[in-house]
Amino acid sequence: MKFAISPLSQRRLTIFKSNRRGFYSFFIFIFIFVASLFAEVITNDRPIIINYNGQYYFPIVKSYSETTFGGELNSFADYRDPYLVDRINSHGWAIWPPLHFGLSTVATSRAEANPAPPNRQNILGTDDQGRDVFAQLIYGFRYSILFGLCLTILSSIIGISAGAIQGYFGGIIDISLQRFIEVWSGMPQLFLLIILASIVDPNFWWLLGLLLLFSWIDLVAVVRAEFLRARNLEFVRAATALGVPNRLIVFRHILPNAIISSLTFLPFILNSSLVLLVSLDFLGFGLPPGSPSLGAILAQAKRNLQAPWLSLTIFVFLSILLCLLIFIGEAVRDAFNPRKVYTGS
Repeated sequence: MKFAISPLSQRRLTIFKSNRRGFYSFFIFIFIFVASLFAEVITNDRPIIINYNGQYYFPIVKSYSETTFGGELNSFADYRDPYLVDRINSHGWAIWPPLHFGLSTVATSRAEANPAPPNRQNILGTDDQGRDVFAQLIYGFRYSILFGLCLTILSSIIGISAGAIQGYFGGIIDISLQRFIEVWSGMPQLFLLIILASIVDPNFWWLLGLLLLFSWIDLVAVVRAEFLRARNLEFVRAATALGVPNRLIVFRHILPNAIISSLTFLPFILNSSLVLLVSLDFLGFGLPPGSPSLGAILAQAKRNLQAPWLSLTIFVFLSILLCLLIFIGEAVRDAFNPRKVYTGS
């Protein structure tokens, strides 16, 4: 069966491609994100595969004891231990990632005091605890993006649902929800999040729930306006007169148009989610200590002004990341703009 793209989808795709800045930014972002999903294969203090005495082991997905490779201790194997390295090399072989540093691996071989500057071993240097900055960066990027995507999806579901209820039913429901949103959006969000995060011990899901309290508001106005406009159209009135249930009218006839207008906001919501997460981590009210975090690298740069590679690394990386998301958002907005005309050849 041949896959066919509708003329409307083809037009949107053509306009999206015509925005070269957004089109290339999309592929750069996807490349970095996919690479971060395989961070353990890029930088890790464990080998990818070990062949020992003819048997294969996969340390990046399973922990083995030292006795597995002829050691004397029944503890987790330290694959950077010279004794264990010699045992593995004399009885088999090991395939390592390009960089031999995990999230919490300390560079004990550096002669300089930490934070140490970049060299061939630590391409972006080390932080004040001796950990590799590149490993912190790639693991923190993956954690932050996955967190931002979860927050964007959940906030979109809540925001679209609230806007649909307001716009379709109107009346007292619309007025009540609108007054609540006006009061709720006027709250000092960052200060409330700091207070709530200081009361509980935040983890991934706690922090996701706290940020979700406010992030859903951005889409409500867009969806509400779309439903207010669409509920008075002739096909909606005809469906109502024929006795079509409200849920079918909402999900089958109005919601697809509202979702299309909402898609243009998703890259910007993801952008703001990342900024808010980095801000909370920088202030010390975000993810637990030891978690991969871009905000923690930013806090390291603030505490160690004598190590310019820390501030330069996180500044350049965050600038590129946020610019990529903004450019992608602009291209998506143009693609779904019905008044946008493709002028390319």
